Amino acid sequence: MNGTQRFRKLAAGVAIATALAGYAHAEVTVLGWPGGPEETALRAAAQAYNALPDTAADEQVSLLFFNRDGFFDKLQADMAAGTDAFDANLLATYSIGRYAPFMEPIELDPGAADVFGDTVLETMQFEGEQYGVPLDLSAHFMYYRTDLIDALLEDESAHARYSAIAEEYLGQAMAPKHPDDWTWDDYVVTSLYFTQAVNRDSPVRYGTVLQMQNLLFNMMVFHSYPRAYGADWMDADGTITVDSDAYRLPLERYKMLLDAGATPRDSLSYEFPEANAAYNSGQVAVMLQWNGAAGELMDPDNAMHAENVAVVAPPAGPEGRFTHIHGLGLGLNENARNPEGARKFLEWLSTEDAAVIYARNSGAPGLTGNALARVADDRPDLVQLGEFASSYGFVMNGGTSASALSVYEAQAQAFTGYWAGTQTLDEALRNVERAMADLLE
Repeated sequence: MNGTQRFRKLAAGVAIATALAGYAHAEVTVLGWPGGPEETALRAAAQAYNALPDTAADEQVSLLFFNRDGFFDKLQADMAAGTDAFDANLLATYSIGRYAPFMEPIELDPGAADVFGDTVLETMQFEGEQYGVPLDLSAHFMYYRTDLIDALLEDESAHARYSAIAEEYLGQAMAPKHPDDWTWDDYVVTSLYFTQAVNRDSPVRYGTVLQMQNLLFNMMVFHSYPRAYGADWMDADGTITVDSDAYRLPLERYKMLLDAGATPRDSLSYEFPEANAAYNSGQVAVMLQWNGAAGELMDPDNAMHAENVAVVAPPAGPEGRFTHIHGLGLGLNENARNPEGARKFLEWLSTEDAAVIYARNSGAPGLTGNALARVADDRPDLVQLGEFASSYGFVMNGGTSASALSVYEAQAQAFTGYWAGTQTLDEALRNVERAMADLLE
């Protein structure tokens, strides 16, 4: 080993030792989601908390970040082994059940419901207990081209063609509506109307773009549709309820749109980036997509027709209007070295002032009431996120269980199989119910 190599090895050892010493002496160590706006927002919140006059020296917060790759599997393994390397740790709605056995329920600020709303608070609950503070929320928006929809609404000569398409595909005469008034039937017919394979006069090639790849996150996008028809994973008694009309109709409609050419033929390989790319091509009229796409799709410097892109909440069904929501948050490690300090920090994070700090520093909390009003000018994107989440957000019964991710994966495999034609609808639903019965038992 030459002198340079010895120096680098010594320097690396000193850096590691210094980092570990810092974590060892931190009075409250918080494990966060690494990289991106979540880390930026958490750093700002921790800095603000540490600067408060009533934050004692033994309550100062130090942040710790793992690599994103394999984060949740590593977190589960560490917590199951009884780690005390952190006092508070990251949570996700769909994995709370995996970590709950190694965590403690927490108490939020008394005004937390006024800050986030009950629906958003539920994204961090498991078996009736609050396990985390909701920090970053994901929901679904219906994106649409205002220029195309306005032209359709204003052109009375086009209404007859629209109605004829509705008669042909849904068996009922329909007239075009503004997207904020849509039912799912309106979405389907509008998608067909703007499809050149159905209507050769359509100004764009595709009416919509569906995310149909065998991927668990695509099931979350899909779920906003059956939920509007009353769908759930299981009833109050724990009986699996997926084999129902509430699931069958949306599954059939997705396949109808694919077979009719209303979504690109290769949609069976699409997820978030492919759907965004298709929409950004300027050849798609409407799309159900994550709220996180808004920045890209509505950026005039990077997106085609960005000035004509608008959003509303997902369409309504017989049971109402719904959007799948899930969130990232922070909870309490049962092996925390400083549980009281961690509890105090988590309670502060659920206050209005903390939520506003988090939002103003790139976070995406689902806010309501006065907290939302305080950030509306700086973060207009959070206005619709907060409104939609509080008014229409849902979590499936079992959606925070230890097996939630496996349930999504089982559904993705079977439902994509149906859309691809490798399973019948009956087979797909039967396979899903069998898998879910084992996973949610």
